Amino acid sequence: MPKPLSLPFDPIARADELWKRRWGSVPSMAAITSIMRAHQILLGQVDGVVKPYGLTFARYEALVLLTFSKAGELPMSKIGERLMVHPTSVTNTVDRLVTAGLVDKRPNPNDGRGTLASITDKGREVVDAATRDLMAMDFGLGAYDAEECAEIFRVLRPLRVAADDFTEEDGDEAGGDEAGGDVAADENA
Repeated sequence: MPKPLSLPFDPIARADELWKRRWGSVPSMAAITSIMRAHQILLGQVDGVVKPYGLTFARYEALVLLTFSKAGELPMSKIGERLMVHPTSVTNTVDRLVTAGLVDKRPNPNDGRGTLASITDKGREVVDAATRDLMAMDFGLGAYDAEECAEIFRVLRPLRVAADDFTEEDGDEAGGDEAGGDVAADENA
């Protein structure tokens, strides 16, 4: 858990005020600084919750993704795509999960060059326990109610669309299943 700063003022508001004096009003500077600080706070909190399970939040996300698939396994390439990370990061994440006995890797029978990652029974136990703990602390967002969390998602969605994270389909605001697409169709991908 991150140590509280307990400053007698809001440093981001102060920076915004000083920025306005020097360069003029740029609301996006205060917004990005707030987002980056929120990221630090949230990552520190959730990593603190999953650390006793030998996880980081990135490893936790990979385990969750595997639980969303029907057979509990996905090609490494799909894991990287769904988690929106570089293949090297996926390899590092999955290799650490393999070392911990939470995931197994094997050649993909449908792709001679590919590798499948599959969650183990121990991995399922760990992800279930970590999920209970994360849900109990509202993933660090306990300062917000359900409607405010939905609003945060809504406000940040256009940024993700503009970055080409995904293609919005007409009438499909959710963008498929929880794993970011049709996991059942990915079983043999």
